[in-house]
Amino acid sequence: MDQQHQAASRTRDQAGRWTAADMPDQSGRVAVITGANRGIGYEIARVLAAHSAQVVLACRDTAGAQRAAAGIAASCPRAPAASVVQLDLSSLTSVRDAAEQIRARYPRLDLLINNAGVMEVPYQQTKDGFELTFAANHLGHFALTGLLLDFLLATPGSRIVTMSSQAHTYGVMNFADLQAARGYDRSAAYGQSKLANLLFTYELDRRLTAAGARTAALAAHPGVVYTALFKHRTWPQRLLISPAARVINFRAVQNVKMGALPALRAATDPAARGGEFYGPHRRRDTGYPVPVTSTAPSHDAADQARLWQISEDLTGVSYRITP
Repeated sequence: MDQQHQAASRTRDQAGRWTAADMPDQSGRVAVITGANRGIGYEIARVLAAHSAQVVLACRDTAGAQRAAAGIAASCPRAPAASVVQLDLSSLTSVRDAAEQIRARYPRLDLLINNAGVMEVPYQQTKDGFELTFAANHLGHFALTGLLLDFLLATPGSRIVTMSSQAHTYGVMNFADLQAARGYDRSAAYGQSKLANLLFTYELDRRLTAAGARTAALAAHPGVVYTALFKHRTWPQRLLISPAARVINFRAVQNVKMGALPALRAATDPAARGGEFYGPHRRRDTGYPVPVTSTAPSHDAADQARLWQISEDLTGVSYRITP
């Protein structure tokens, strides 16, 4: 990047005000966003489309995704038409089918934004025999990324952005029982999956860098944003973070537009670098996106490598990273 762009980026970080208006034009770029039918995923897709990207909504709920595509068309009439690919991250068969569709339907892939997820759901086993939270939040995205990696590697400047959460701060990788067969705690399962997102991102970017690849892996977190993810919380808990309570809780809760900015910056800011983690700039996880620091466990190289090998074994997806 030239010195002018670097100086502009530093100025924005100092002011803490990177917004969608700072995003470069995305004409000619193809972006796949998982879970883009609503919430933060929809906003990420909408903003990318508004900047002329071809957005692909990879969603389990295809009817909802079609409505989302229509909404994007209405708000961004000059953007390339958004398209839909069916993707259920809790099913490895669905992940493989989605990857095949993406490879067949699009000439290139510039951005893969691993946004979809579940939070604090009751215990469930997927058809593949995995605990749902670990499967949907980590294993599905690990498999999808691996199946699309050579497509991304063929596009210089491509990026993989995985949505983590500040829940990673209480996450613990229970390698002795990753599938919670000996006891399930909703909050612990979610924290573990969000820590796994960061372990995966850092290991992936290390491997990409070592291979001299022109593809980068980054992570983001949105702060606390009131979305459908909170549907398993109690009514008083949901009320506390809802828009109705924002007057008394305004520093602790972000709206969807602000919550989408960290992933958007990680995906499109020319100054962003592989291995970076973007989140709101204020200490209470609100505000404009800047590079932020994750916990020490997320940087444990042994855990990164261990999770990687387990993920390959469980999904049957092996990564082949070449320049």
